[in-house]
Amino acid sequence: MSQTTLNRPLEILLVEDNLADIRLLQEVLKEVTVQTHLSVVQDGIDALAFLRREGAYRQAVQPDLILLDLNLPGKPGLEVLKEVSAEPSLRRIPSIVLTSSEAEEDITRSYELCANCYVVKPKDLDEFQQIVTKLHDFWLTAAKLPSLSVLV
Repeated sequence: MSQTTLNRPLEILLVEDNLADIRLLQEVLKEVTVQTHLSVVQDGIDALAFLRREGAYRQAVQPDLILLDLNLPGKPGLEVLKEVSAEPSLRRIPSIVLTSSEAEEDITRSYELCANCYVVKPKDLDEFQQIVTKLHDFWLTAAKLPSLSVLV
């Protein structure tokens, strides 16, 4: 599903605790052609509550795409992936790991837990912007995402 087939913005859940990375992603998404809505949670516990629509997130909109850091407070990203992949209603949501970890064990484990993509965050600001733009171009314009009606 591309944004052109929807009458609404694509919903993205960003699970990230680094405020600079959050701000950068927000800025990059302002410049893209596909209309998006970015929700942000800063730890793994809130990520799962958001996805399950629990507590303060009871009214949350189910995301079309998850951007997940692995290094999170509360519950690490790999634990979030493990729980997401175990729930049929959540595992269909494409999950992109966007993290600073280059550890082979994190990469392997992420894919074992059904991550759709693993991207190491570049340290350079321009490179980070290029990576986010490439992710946007692929996942939000080229890739076909599951219908939201199938997800809920």
